[in-house]
Amino acid sequence: MNSYDPEKVSTFLAPNKHILGKGVARQLGSEIRALGGSKVFIVTDPGVVKAGLVPAVAEPLSSEGIKVGVYDKVQPEPTSGIVDEAVRIAKSGRYDLVVGLGGGSSLDVAKGVAMMVANSGTILDYVGLNMFPKRGIPKILIPTTAGTGSEASWVCVVTDEKRNEKKSLYGFMLLPDVAILDPVLTVSMPSSVTADTGFDALVHAIESYVSVNRTPYTVIMAGEAVRLIAKNLPVAYGKGGDIRARYNMLLAANLAGMAFTSGGLGATHGLAYPLGTQHHMPHGRSNAIMLPHVMRFNLTGNLDGYSAVARMMGENIEGLSPFEAAAKAVDAVMKLLAAVRISCKLSDYGIQKKQIPLLAKEALQQSRFFVPNPKDITEKDIRTIYEDAY
Repeated sequence: MNSYDPEKVSTFLAPNKHILGKGVARQLGSEIRALGGSKVFIVTDPGVVKAGLVPAVAEPLSSEGIKVGVYDKVQPEPTSGIVDEAVRIAKSGRYDLVVGLGGGSSLDVAKGVAMMVANSGTILDYVGLNMFPKRGIPKILIPTTAGTGSEASWVCVVTDEKRNEKKSLYGFMLLPDVAILDPVLTVSMPSSVTADTGFDALVHAIESYVSVNRTPYTVIMAGEAVRLIAKNLPVAYGKGGDIRARYNMLLAANLAGMAFTSGGLGATHGLAYPLGTQHHMPHGRSNAIMLPHVMRFNLTGNLDGYSAVARMMGENIEGLSPFEAAAKAVDAVMKLLAAVRISCKLSDYGIQKKQIPLLAKEALQQSRFFVPNPKDITEKDIRTIYEDAY
């Protein structure tokens, strides 16, 4: 996996600036002023409000003379309507900078709001790659979970409520101006959210590591993310106040976010999306459920890559055949799932076997995830994977 092809063109995309460390959220005011902001629109969700994190961020800004408005209605798997509502408020308030504070849903909505303030229509008008004609207002993203890596990616995902389908917007203009990574803000995450978001980051890391479109940047960043998650997720899950584990998980999620922005994702995401839209399952949990089953299907598509994943997750692969070594990666994932008490059986979530054809049909609509997948995948394969997961 460490032999790079000089004939292959590799592109690396990332925020203009990362700030990582304990207590760095205190630098928000100076970063806002550096970007010319004077009236800030904070986009967040009720959970972050309940945790008391909004005043901790907003009050210092007010004391520095920066005007602050808050939109706190972001829901998990946010709909296009939520983005459009927040945009109307931001435009009417004439805000000149957006701060996203929360998990991936809040950060994605913040990206959408920052772009739509400068563009007409609705967010669904810009689904696709680099569709925005105008650059939005500056945006600073502050994650309070360690999972999506949204603060490092060029993706904004919203649910089209009329079609009940997830839609993705991609573009270099969606990358934040500043990403502030403060592990203190992640300490209040419940253990179940820690587990779900941690697995979301692991899926990003593994899928981008074995992707057909992987790059040298992907391999380096995703590999380190896999190693950090395997070592630190059980600690963060079991001892939420462990700042070192929280720091390492936040770093891992950030690295994985940059990795998949450069190298793409895979079939795990394609099969996880219908669990979110049809069964309203958190994105991290749906990814966690499907990961070992998709990996088992994918193994022969990249034996070296999965063998490396096994080794980075602490498995001893010395003396094993290539397939045996790759299969150890699935074993490692299953052990980690057990450590954070996540079942990977669809039946444990009330999903009925007769629903599998509908899940497969919807998964086929996520074809963009199958292009960089290590193995070609058919509708029959998708049904079989869901059946194995049942």
